[in-house]
Amino acid sequence: MLNKLKSFRILAILIIIVFAGSCKTSKNTVSSVDDYKFENALLWEINGNGLDEPSYLFGTIHLIEAEDFYWPEATLGSFGKADKVVFEVDLDDMFDISSQLSLLTKAFMNDGYKLSDFYSENDYKEVKSHFEEMGIPMFFLERIKPMFLTVFASGDIDFAGGFGDESSVKSYEMELYEMAQDSKLEVEGLESLEFQMSVFDSIPYQEQADMLLESVRTSNTENDAFKVMTQMYVQQDINAMIEAMGEEGGIEDYEDILLYQRNKNWIPVMAQKMQGGTVFFAVGAGHLGGKDGVLDLLKKAGYKIKPLSHQKNI
Repeated sequence: MLNKLKSFRILAILIIIVFAGSCKTSKNTVSSVDDYKFENALLWEINGNGLDEPSYLFGTIHLIEAEDFYWPEATLGSFGKADKVVFEVDLDDMFDISSQLSLLTKAFMNDGYKLSDFYSENDYKEVKSHFEEMGIPMFFLERIKPMFLTVFASGDIDFAGGFGDESSVKSYEMELYEMAQDSKLEVEGLESLEFQMSVFDSIPYQEQADMLLESVRTSNTENDAFKVMTQMYVQQDINAMIEAMGEEGGIEDYEDILLYQRNKNWIPVMAQKMQGGTVFFAVGAGHLGGKDGVLDLLKKAGYKIKPLSHQKNI
C-alpha cells in the first residue's frame, strides 16, 4: 500500500487543480441559490424512481488537514451497505503504470509552448521567483500547463508527506479507496481520468497563465481561504460552499463545461450503476448543492433524496 500511496501522491499533485477548480462557478450562475438550498449535510440517501434498494451520495473535500478530518454520522454505516464504490474517476486507474505515464504527458503544454511565452519579463520574474523561493526550480515547471501549477502556487499544503495516518494532510478519496480495497468492493468512476486531465484544455493558455499569476500574487491570503472552505466543509454547509465558490473569479466563461455539464453527464451514469445494487458515490462536495448540482438533478430525474448526516457544531 505504501507504493500505492506514493503513486496517488504524484497524480494527486497533477489532478487536484482539476478536482478543486472544476467546482468554481461565476457569481451570475448562483444568483438564485436561495431557490435551491438543501439541508446542511454531506451524506444523502438516494431512493425511488424504480430502485429496489437505496444508494448513497457523499460529498468529499479532496484535501484536508488531518486535524480537521472526520466521518459525518452514518457515513461508515452507509459505506458498509454498499456493493460498489464510485468516485468521480476510477481510482484503480491511478495505480496503473501505463495510465500514469499517459496522464503525466497531459500536464504539458502542446506545440512547445513555455510559461515565459505568456508573460512580460517582469511578470515572468515574479512567477519564477515565487516558485524558486518555494524550492522548486523553474526549469522543472516551464512547459507544464499553468492551471496545474496553481496547486503549488499558494504553498498551503505540503504534498511531500503524501497521505495517511502520519501525514498532516488527508484525502477522503484515498481513505474511502483503502476501505473499499479492504472490503474487496468494486471501484468505478463517473468519468475517465483522461477527461478530468483534459477538462481545462478548453481554457486558453494565456488565461491559465493570468490565473496562475493571480494565484502567486494572492498566495499570502489563500491559506485563509482554504481554512474558510475547510470550516464550511466540517460544518457540512454545502450551500455556503456554493455561494463562496460563486465569488471566485477567473473562469466564469467556462463554468458550464467545468461543473454543470459534468454534473449532467453523471446523472445517467449514476442511474445505470444504481440499477445493479447499492452504490456509495463519493464526489466533491462542491458538486452537491445549488441549481443543477447533483442533488437538484437527481430530484429532477425523479429520485427521492434524504439527508443522513447533520451539520457539525464547531
